[in-house]
Amino acid sequence: MRRMRHTRIVVSIAGVSMVAAACGGPGAPSSTATSAKSPASVPAKPAHPVTLNILDIAGNLQLTKGMIQNFIKAHPDIVNNVTYTSAPAPSMAGKLQAQQQAGQVQTDLVLTGTDGLSAGIANNLLTSLLPTYSARFPNLMANYLAPAAAMEQLAQGYGIELVYYPSGPLLEYNPQKVPNPPSTPQELLSWAQAHPGKFQYADPTNSGPGRTLLMGLPYLLGDSNPKDPTNGWTKTWSYLQQLGKYISYYPSGTTETMRNLASGSVDMIATTTGWDINPRVLGTVPNNVKVSLMQPMHWVTDAQYAVVPKGVSSDVLSADLDLIQWMLQPSQQAIAYDDGYFYPGPAVSGVSLSMAPQHSQQVIAQYGRPEYSSWISQYPKETSLPAPEQVKAFDIWDRSVGSGKSKA
Repeated sequence: MRRMRHTRIVVSIAGVSMVAAACGGPGAPSSTATSAKSPASVPAKPAHPVTLNILDIAGNLQLTKGMIQNFIKAHPDIVNNVTYTSAPAPSMAGKLQAQQQAGQVQTDLVLTGTDGLSAGIANNLLTSLLPTYSARFPNLMANYLAPAAAMEQLAQGYGIELVYYPSGPLLEYNPQKVPNPPSTPQELLSWAQAHPGKFQYADPTNSGPGRTLLMGLPYLLGDSNPKDPTNGWTKTWSYLQQLGKYISYYPSGTTETMRNLASGSVDMIATTTGWDINPRVLGTVPNNVKVSLMQPMHWVTDAQYAVVPKGVSSDVLSADLDLIQWMLQPSQQAIAYDDGYFYPGPAVSGVSLSMAPQHSQQVIAQYGRPEYSSWISQYPKETSLPAPEQVKAFDIWDRSVGSGKSKA
């Protein structure tokens, strides 16, 4: 199911950390690491058109490839060709470090989620873009949607956010089996107790909806510190242990939960805006399923970024900066509506669905939900946990919740 790749944003952040450790540990600089080139040494555009080798470790090209292709058409004097490579997020740190140590940097731009971003920063593999080249991105923070601007802060100046979505947590259910969906975590627990084996969420280490439910519960339950899974999630861990008594097993990925909902083996699952819309577009889940939210609702937001490896030439860096700036234009951001899998998608303000390609407008008209607009505007939005804290949360979940019930 080609469109369902956005969970790779969080596919084993723990794995990214292990790669980072193997490459020298957090903060260990690569042997060829150099400081960022001065703005004066980076031309306004390359002396000659360049070929960009773009590595996608987040499934991001499904949202942004059209933007990139548009740039090539509009600016053949800057970029004459682009090669695309996709790889699992945990492989990025080792790949970039090997290139840098050999003095042969072949990756010119990386499209990543928070996992690859964290590994790149920890291993000193990325070019610091802000504030060094802030003149290339006038009014960057002011142009972002407010929650997207908050996600940009997580990049620490090493990445430029390209796409954003409020994510969840949401519940997706068969209305014939669940006529009155739970409206609070306590009601969900009571429903699960009365219907054992009929609620499901996937292993958070490899599931956007599973991870979003995990990070959203501290807000729903009123935990002492929603940003501290080690010391601030007492209510969350207790709740998940109780809920787990009535969950048969935790699938290894979200797609299995969708198939189980479609087959009737479960009646309700954790979901997000994109995971609700896109599987119905693909026909994985019937279009008659419904979604609901729990109170007190807090969205947990997510984003994907462009990062530049250290060691690229000044001409390549110039082209990278020009391309990223292009991708942040409202006319290009509208392409991010796509088939709804990162819904809405645009990270900058002033981008309406009416600006999106006709295909995207038709998809959202048929499979979108009118309530999403009001829900997104109505409820507060919280940033995802930084990747190191996600690693801690996943580890605790593995040991205290998922142990013995995860399914490969």
